[in-house]
Amino acid sequence: MRETGADRRQRVLAVVEARGEVRVTDLAAELEVSVITARRDVEDLAREGRLRRGHGVARSLVPVRRAPVPGERGTGVVALVVPERHAYLNEVVHGAREALEEAGTRIVLHPAPQVAGAERPIVERALAGDDVRGLLIAPRWRTVAAEAADDGWLAGVEVPVVLLERRPRRGSALHARDSVCTDHWFGMHLAVAHLVALGHRRLVLAARDDSPTARALRAAFAEICAARPQVEDAAAVLSAPDAGADPAAVATGPSLADVVRERGTSGVVMHGDVDALMLVRQLAEAGIAVPRDCSVVAYDDVVAALGSPPLTAVAPAKAEVGRLAAGLLLERLEAGAGPARQVAVLPELKVRASTRSFDRVERNY
Repeated sequence: MRETGADRRQRVLAVVEARGEVRVTDLAAELEVSVITARRDVEDLAREGRLRRGHGVARSLVPVRRAPVPGERGTGVVALVVPERHAYLNEVVHGAREALEEAGTRIVLHPAPQVAGAERPIVERALAGDDVRGLLIAPRWRTVAAEAADDGWLAGVEVPVVLLERRPRRGSALHARDSVCTDHWFGMHLAVAHLVALGHRRLVLAARDDSPTARALRAAFAEICAARPQVEDAAAVLSAPDAGADPAAVATGPSLADVVRERGTSGVVMHGDVDALMLVRQLAEAGIAVPRDCSVVAYDDVVAALGSPPLTAVAPAKAEVGRLAAGLLLERLEAGAGPARQVAVLPELKVRASTRSFDRVERNY
């Protein structure tokens, strides 16, 4: 019987998971298929979130199990809980995974569905078996209320816990647990300072409002703009109709192009990359050219460089966040209790073609 594509992709996945990383050309030779077929299978599996694709290689999302070394003291299993379909955290996960694998620690990934309170039963099931000795977690926390609801039980988890890309509220029970997070205030400072230095005085933030990162960026934007006398006007709008805290509600209101025109805006910060690319297109369709009429800074830098024009972007060091969080957890597993640490990782600004000095004369709207 002829092998189906699904069966062949299952064989591809089995080989990649057994070895951790395999060249596509080697896969093709081993499975006796063309390189084009092997590459297509790898692309399909990567699109489904079952493996990672690199330059000519396929990488497993499941750590390769090491044979135990006689006399070696293991660190058990680390559970990693992150929201499903959350592209921003992919690099964080990869950074954590690499650090744990280098230390010989097995890691088990638990994607959390987009349901309120989904993380708690996942963590409870993980801790009930599989020798889980540590937890890395990035709760979705779509709202402040959701964060408050998780505070008690998550702070009471009896294994070492490190929060990924989440900064606990001051005074909360989780405030006394370890965390590693991008310094989003500094990231927004980089964006605003860049636009102000180019002469932009009227700014808009187009951002989501459905995550701790989004809320941190909104608060930072308001604070930073208020403290800068050069900023004459600052406003925040949703970056997409579904970007609010309630996923069932579709926000309505003026378009970004309308806001830019009405407020005389010349500089926009957009969170995150995909929304930014779509908003730049919407501005162009409304006759507002980037950067001639309006300069744009994206916040994420996952695909910002692929825009037309390539977008200036604030780039959080996401893989480094994952590595540092994994290292902190490993220290806890080895040394035990100690003072809680909150690590802030500074992002950087990558200047590209979407920002330029403000010239009121050249504006076309």
